[in-house]
Amino acid sequence: MTRNKFLKELENALGQLPAPERNDILEDFEEHFEIGFADGKTEDEIATSLGSPTQIAKEMIANHHLGTAGQHATPGNILRATWAVIGLSFFNLVIVLGPFIGLVGIMIGGWIASGAFVLSPLLLVLSLLTNQGNSYFEFFVSIVLCGIGLLLGLVMYQLTKWLSSGFIRYLKFNMSLVKGGIKHETN
Repeated sequence: MTRNKFLKELENALGQLPAPERNDILEDFEEHFEIGFADGKTEDEIATSLGSPTQIAKEMIANHHLGTAGQHATPGNILRATWAVIGLSFFNLVIVLGPFIGLVGIMIGGWIASGAFVLSPLLLVLSLLTNQGNSYFEFFVSIVLCGIGLLLGLVMYQLTKWLSSGFIRYLKFNMSLVKGGIKHETN
């Protein structure tokens, strides 16, 4: 593969990235070609040693999304990072998507339970308006459920933050495995 073809394929595959970041990456790979030429290698040898432009772009995009999710852990950023890491290999579809769906299910269930408990006094008001009941027990239970819901909301807030940061660390760990394993430092 020629230098121009390699760089053009890489540029097309990096289309999701912001222009400044894309240009930095392309400049880095142009330097790889320059260094290779200085060592007496041909364009084809250099391109072969660098690997597939599509795979390189997938890794760069995944790195970009993981960095964004690490700085601003919004649901959208975490979702984009998850899909980018899944795109690195088919194996990741099973290894990343399963835990992601499980964590999202836990968080949604907790938030729904918290909201339902907090809104329980509204059910009491509705029952009072329809003359369905007005016992002190119902009043007490609705106040207790509202308090439990508020506490559960606080717990869910902290749990959501903790699970989000933990999942981002898991994605980074998974990406390092896909890119060639974890490097052990030797002393």
